[in-house]
Amino acid sequence: MRKTLIGALALSTLSLSIGQALAHEHHIKVGTVAGPETDVMQVAADIAEEKFGLEVEIIEFTDYVTPNAALADGSLDANAYQHEPYMNAMVRDRGFDFAIAGRTFVYPIGAYSEKYDSLDELPDGATIALPNDPSNEGRSLILLHNQGLITLDDPENLEVTPLNIVENPHDYDFQEIEAAQLPHILPDVDMAFINNTFAQPAGLLLDDALVSEGPESPYVNIIAVRAGDEDREEIQQLVEAYQTDEVAAKAEELFKGAAVPGWE
Repeated sequence: MRKTLIGALALSTLSLSIGQALAHEHHIKVGTVAGPETDVMQVAADIAEEKFGLEVEIIEFTDYVTPNAALADGSLDANAYQHEPYMNAMVRDRGFDFAIAGRTFVYPIGAYSEKYDSLDELPDGATIALPNDPSNEGRSLILLHNQGLITLDDPENLEVTPLNIVENPHDYDFQEIEAAQLPHILPDVDMAFINNTFAQPAGLLLDDALVSEGPESPYVNIIAVRAGDEDREEIQQLVEAYQTDEVAAKAEELFKGAAVPGWE
């Protein structure tokens, strides 16, 4: 009788362990940048759980560097906050081995000012703040080049910096600032280029920008994973759950037209 009881308890414990292991296997951690993009991911997480029984744990970050470090060291299974040029720059500079599992939205970057209502009003010598990460700094300068305000040596290079400016007829003073800090320093500069990730929570709408990217922007955001995981079942379920009308509707509600689906 005692042996039978012990055997039953062991079998029960084994079944519980197997069940927990299976549950753990159908669980992924996804990194996002705190703000409305996290709210959009939550919709995808709810769909993934309902449709696939996939538990998506969302981990929020407040900067652009840590989510990739966490993905690289295995703390995350995926992240969804960056576009491909930024990921490629991080892969090159830090030796990460990442791949693209799916595409999310284009979040156009815009130039904002609390002092001026148009680019024409910018004075000579104006102080212009740029995000200090390679690709977002480049897209800001390319916008200025396309507006005829500066001339770049190679406007096709997505990672240009102020060092690539060959003509600066208005003698603009460019300040390189961490992206998350740009809304806070906006009152102290004449104009700042701010990603929608940080513009929206600060109450800045794309319609308020003096200049912004259009839907043709190559900077579509992605769901990034470690190389080799892009075809993993849980990752593809997450991508399928994300690329839905429900997620697009949530983005439209939160970003008011400033998030363009990149999978259509």
